[in-house]
Amino acid sequence: MAKTPTVQDVAAHAGVSRQTVSNVLNSPDIVRPATRQRVLAAIDALGYRRHAGARLLRLRRSSAIGIRLDPYVGGISGVVLDRFVHAITERASERGTRMLVYSARTPEEEIARLAELWDGSEIGAAVLTGTVRDDPRVPRLDGSGLPFVSFGRPWGDDDIHDPLHLWVDVDGAAGTRAATAHALGFGPRVAFLGWPAGSGTGDDRERGWREQMGEATADRLVAEESVPHARGSVTDALAGGLDADAIVCASDSLAVGALLALADAGRRLPVIGFDNTPTAKALGFSSVEQRPEDVASAVLEMLMGATGDVVAPRSIEPGSAHALIVPELIVR
Repeated sequence: MAKTPTVQDVAAHAGVSRQTVSNVLNSPDIVRPATRQRVLAAIDALGYRRHAGARLLRLRRSSAIGIRLDPYVGGISGVVLDRFVHAITERASERGTRMLVYSARTPEEEIARLAELWDGSEIGAAVLTGTVRDDPRVPRLDGSGLPFVSFGRPWGDDDIHDPLHLWVDVDGAAGTRAATAHALGFGPRVAFLGWPAGSGTGDDRERGWREQMGEATADRLVAEESVPHARGSVTDALAGGLDADAIVCASDSLAVGALLALADAGRRLPVIGFDNTPTAKALGFSSVEQRPEDVASAVLEMLMGATGDVVAPRSIEPGSAHALIVPELIVR
């Protein structure tokens, strides 16, 4: 029986690298026309059937699911994603499936890495993390045919009622509503310390605070995701006469910065974070627990259904294309 041609065979026949073949298949616009034509001619000459091996792999119980391992950043950030990757690896193993972890520093690098793994039949599906508005990875994966579920919504015009993708997310607005409701027990002036407007996750968390506050007026403070920036923002607000009974924050990093600024000023106010990191427990402040283990279970359920196989393609229907995990406020 003749050997089924592979991406490597096409690359050798065309005199190019495997990555160039992958680019022709997934991102032809970035390949020079002459090179693209040479690769397409090699595909025709060899009778290469794109993703033939991957289709077979996806039918097996042992098909792998790709997921990015984020670069180590240290400090407070990154704990939730670390827990998520650990949890989904454990739960995939329980289902007889393995996670294939890869590294990528940029969206373009991740797209290329996923294309290489997909074309090489090393994965049958992928999980995206760290989604943002207008995420460049989403349309590229749509075009490649690689089945994927994202942790974090792709932030389309209507991700819930008119979904285009499968996603699982934490209901950030529900988390900050619960945090704000608790903070109002200390007084009616509950400030919010969040990231600059424009991030889907940050805007969602701010929305929960605003909904719970209703018509009440309160200060909205802004800081980038770092302890020093948050400390500086709250220090400036205090110097400007910040009048607050409590502060709800969009992350634990921001909460730590707020606590440091309050300590510098000799002020004591309840501060509530978001992520429930070990730092929140060590310092003893309340925080919203995202429950990444539940997110991991929901992602695999959406990607695999009740069986042990990756479901591909999975129909995308309103009501079944997403899952929102309700977080829990941990009061300390």
